[in-house]
Amino acid sequence: MTLINAISRALARADEPGLGECQQRVHARLPTRYARAHIKWPRWPLASLASAASCAALLLAAAAQAQSPAYPDHPVKIIVPFPAAGPTDVVARLIAQKLSDKWGHQFYIENMSGAGGNLGMGAAARAPADGYTILFVSSSYTVNPSLYAKAPYDPDRDFAPVTKAAGSPNGLFVHPSIPAKSVMELVELLRANPGKYTFASPGIGTTPHLSSELFKLTFKLDFALAPFPGGAPSIQSVVAGHTPICIQAIPPATPLVKDGKLRALGITAKARSPALPDVPTFDEVGIKDQEAETMQGVLVPAGTPKPIVDLLQAEIARIVSSPDVKEKMLAIGLEPSGMSSAEFAAYIKDDLAKWKKVIIDAKIPQIGG
Repeated sequence: MTLINAISRALARADEPGLGECQQRVHARLPTRYARAHIKWPRWPLASLASAASCAALLLAAAAQAQSPAYPDHPVKIIVPFPAAGPTDVVARLIAQKLSDKWGHQFYIENMSGAGGNLGMGAAARAPADGYTILFVSSSYTVNPSLYAKAPYDPDRDFAPVTKAAGSPNGLFVHPSIPAKSVMELVELLRANPGKYTFASPGIGTTPHLSSELFKLTFKLDFALAPFPGGAPSIQSVVAGHTPICIQAIPPATPLVKDGKLRALGITAKARSPALPDVPTFDEVGIKDQEAETMQGVLVPAGTPKPIVDLLQAEIARIVSSPDVKEKMLAIGLEPSGMSSAEFAAYIKDDLAKWKKVIIDAKIPQIGG
């Protein structure tokens, strides 16, 4: 309504005369309350059909804007392509509650787990692009297009990036019985004992698994990899000494390091983790290009109106930087982010290329191929 009045005042001040026919045409298409109550028309005759078309277009656009419902005006579904209580689900629920509180409509979680996240991600790719379906993902989003012969989504075509909400770098952990006290000491131990040791991983295609493959390729090491069905069983195997080494996401390992049940040797990040501030990064000790993390990202179906994407990005960035949410995330080893949509798009592009190369170089067979 304010915009309509502003246009009306601008037209009234214009040098060229009048609206005449334009007034009648716009009156016929605008609701009476806008045309009669809020538009003060000039009295001069119409100067040209061009000006008539121009003013009509402006006023009709303004009226449409004045009558459009604000987003959101009904509940919003958040698809989490993993079971409840995992890191992605925890992050999604923290943010969903804050969005519900902020906008007065429920942002509710629908867990759609299966096929390494493909089931939920495929469903989100087919959802209407209206802002009422949001997808929360982990790094499987950037791994699966190379790991699976037929992923049910195309990251370049099917989604619009909103933001990276948080991330958790991986860490290199060993059972206390392993004599190595640093990353390079472990490299020398593995070189001196080819084929003797086994790394545990939380499953094929996870970033800890691919980080282990990258570590193996970088130093041309010979060790076995034992995939487990998730982070908890893999790290428990390390604690028990059955598979005494692992590269693992930091959250489940942090309390075990603090209790002395695991030794942390290095972090796969550029900066140290607030969860384990005394543990050096690979980069600090001179081991380059090993950065890897499990990210928690937010996307919407491609074609979602940009104002909605921008609104979600700004609000989620605000939420993850708020003191209470930040504290909860850091407590479980997640580092809040809040990237811009453009930054997150670039991040996705880089991650897709990195993991595709590791999968090819390590000769990891495609699933379903």
